[in-house]
This record gives sequence, C-alpha cells and structure tokens, in this order.
Amino acid sequence: MASNMSGKWDARAILTATAMGFAVHTLSASPVSAMLWIDWTSATAGSPGSAIGTLGGITVTYNGELLTPPTTTDGSFTGEQPASSYVSSTVTTSPDTVGDIIGLAGNYTGINTVTFASPVVDLVMAIWSLGSPSVTASFDFINATPTFVVGGPNANFGGQAITVAGNTVNGREGNGVVQFTGSISSISWTNTPELWYGFTVGSTALAVDQIPEPSSLALLGAAIGISLFGRSRQFV
Repeated sequence: MASNMSGKWDARAILTATAMGFAVHTLSASPVSAMLWIDWTSATAGSPGSAIGTLGGITVTYNGELLTPPTTTDGSFTGEQPASSYVSSTVTTSPDTVGDIIGLAGNYTGINTVTFASPVVDLVMAIWSLGSPSVTASFDFINATPTFVVGGPNANFGGQAITVAGNTVNGREGNGVVQFTGSISSISWTNTPELWYGFTVGSTALAVDQIPEPSSLALLGAAIGISLFGRSRQFV
C-alpha cells in the first residue's frame, strides 16, 4: 500500500512539474512583434474625406482632408524610396512594400484623425514630400508627441529629412518617419498648405502579448494545489 501511495505522489509530482513548467514558460515568453504598415483598402476624396484599412488585423479609419490622386489604395504607390529615407533599426520595412498612401495639401481647416479599433503600440507615421524646397509645410499633432526616427530625400523630388520640434513635424520637400511611443488609439493633427504631400502609418511592435491565458493560470493553480495536497497527505 505504501508503495502504491508513493507512486501516486510521484505521478502528481511529475504533473505538477510539467504544468508549472508550461505556465512559467507562458509567463516568460517574449512578445511576437513585426514591422507592419497599413493596407488602405478604400478612400473617398473630400474636405473632409475618409479612408479605411487594416493593420495586422486591426481596422483603421481616417477622417480628414483626402486628395485623389495622390491617395492610393491599390498598392501602386512607389514614392517611398530610397529605402534609406524610411528604414532604420527601428523601422525595418519601408512603407513602399505595401504601396499605399493618403494624400493631402493642407487646405482643410479641420482636424485630420486616424483611429484604431484596438490600441496600437509604438505607432509610426511615414511622411512623403512634406513642403517644397521653398515652402515649409507642417503637421501639428494635437494628442500625441512625435519623435524623429529616420529621413532623407525621396526618389521623385529629392528633398531632405523631415524635422521635429515639440509636437510639430516640418518639411521642405521633407521625407521620413516619426514615432509615437506607447499605446495609441488615435492620432489627430492639423496641417499647413502646400501643393500636395502624403502619409501612411504602421507599427513597429504589433504584438501578441504573452500574458498567461486564463487556462494557463488555472493549470498553474491546479498544479500548485495538487502539490500542496500531496504534501499534506504525506504527513497524515
């Protein structure tokens, strides 16, 4: 009988170790992340106009000034080149890989807003041809602060890197990427007049957070319970 009881506790100990190992692995697993850009799927020109797209399965909507052209939702826009103006150690993929852009000209006096159905972590915005060699154009953000990531000339008109001062992105034929760190549900801004320019948005850290699922937590709790129960029985 003693041998039988010992076997049961051995089996429970194995179950405990297996369950706890699985749960601890779940707790410590690193987030899975990737650089993704919005796939804009439809757009309606206007002041305001609107657009809709998806970002890693998250629905994204844009409301504000929208010009067609240059707005492109079929993947045919190739202006985000050379890659060195849009790619860095932070932004590992050029928006040119998707080939969509939202075009505007700053003639709209309202507010432009991009809204995400679920919060997005570490949002980035790629900007193309902001301003002209002789005219500075700006994006003045209302509810988020951009930081400069990368910039440089574009393949079509040359130009230079965008610049950032406080909540404002400036450009004289400016090109590049800015980032908004943290969890973002929407960004809003106004912009100043110029012939036309464009933008798109993406995320450097769209992640499946490896927070334990309820089933994992339950398994961990059950494993600990079995272990404690076994230990108490051993002393009866």
